[in-house]
Amino acid sequence: MGPILLAFALAVLAWVLVVGDLVRRHRPAWHWYLIGYPVTACRVVLTWHKVAMLNDLAVSRRPPRGLLGDLVVKGDPVRPIAPRASFPHATRLGLTVSVRLHAGQTPATYMKASDALVHAWRVHAVRVTSPERGLVLLSAMATDPLQRPGLTTAPAELLTALIGALESGGAWVMNLKLVPHWLIAGATRSGKSTLLARLITQLAPQRVALVGIDCKGGMELGLFAGRLSALATCRREAVAVLSALVVDMQERMNACRTAGVRSIWELPDKLRPVPVVVLVDEIAELYLSDGTRESRAEAEQCSTLLLRIAQLGAALGLHLVVAGQRVGSDLGSGVTALRAQLGGRICHRVNDPGTAEMTLGDLNKDAVAVAQAITPEERGVAVCTGPDGGWSRARSHLTPTDEAVATARKYSAMTPELLTIARALAALEGESK
Repeated sequence: MGPILLAFALAVLAWVLVVGDLVRRHRPAWHWYLIGYPVTACRVVLTWHKVAMLNDLAVSRRPPRGLLGDLVVKGDPVRPIAPRASFPHATRLGLTVSVRLHAGQTPATYMKASDALVHAWRVHAVRVTSPERGLVLLSAMATDPLQRPGLTTAPAELLTALIGALESGGAWVMNLKLVPHWLIAGATRSGKSTLLARLITQLAPQRVALVGIDCKGGMELGLFAGRLSALATCRREAVAVLSALVVDMQERMNACRTAGVRSIWELPDKLRPVPVVVLVDEIAELYLSDGTRESRAEAEQCSTLLLRIAQLGAALGLHLVVAGQRVGSDLGSGVTALRAQLGGRICHRVNDPGTAEMTLGDLNKDAVAVAQAITPEERGVAVCTGPDGGWSRARSHLTPTDEAVATARKYSAMTPELLTIARALAALEGESK
């Protein structure tokens, strides 16, 4: 009976391992609740005191200063006490722990200790937030939720695009009515062009005019020319298009002033002009100069026109989506002024810390470090800002080029005609002849 029982036990163990692996791959949430969460929760409870001690999260009830005769003696705290932490609460693919701060502590201390928590709990990542004063929330994720993001849904509204999925599992939505202007930074093959293609695919069915500025000869945005109301393929054309948009913006101002309203969204439907989304691919091509007087003049014109649209366009239905591999003050002083007007920020993998700092540093320092940790294998992964001022890791849905081109052609009949831009480009063509 001994060998038979041993063989039976081995067969049962093999069956459990096979079934467990299948559940882990095809039903990760079930696997997490049944196996992953109990094991990880035990690790959290058993390691919390030691992690708090080693990472300066524990403090003494007595101050580290004392009097010895006439001398003030400063030393290490005696019998430090770890902060009070709640029992781990399970989420879909992770867990959360609420920690009550000691007097004098700040969430920054816990952010520095997040790597230690990752290794101690053996999870993918730990995010630190502060939902209320004196409390931090440690959110641990068992695996990378952006490795295989599922399809999400979002309400279909004008100037709203479903870009992808957030690390929290929610929908990554770009709402141009809520955040009118966006800056997208990313190195080559980081997912920047895929995100622009996804944005065009989402906006194509809407009553929106799309204007493209692609000074790389139109290689990227030229694929969607059927749905674009205008496309500038060099800086000279970009100056003409942006100048025409500023003229159109002034006409919209006059219409709002005549009607006694503060934005085009308060105008009646019959009088409301069509919203315009300006897509700029590779911002550096508009700012860099070869040193000639003509080149410097064109760069200064582009800088001034983009800044005017960013400052005044939100209430007038003019929106900017500016993308570039490198975003830094070395491109010119106008880049910093423009960046201040672009409230929405998206940072893919970048080649230098300065670009990540330029994109996210003025909004949240912690997001800069997370953006710099994105690897070349994580194409489409980015750090994005939210309407509440926070940030999150996200991944754009993969939209194949042929699918995006087919969508642009399908809705080409909906392309609004912008007469001001058409006249400016026709005059420019006539001058070149």
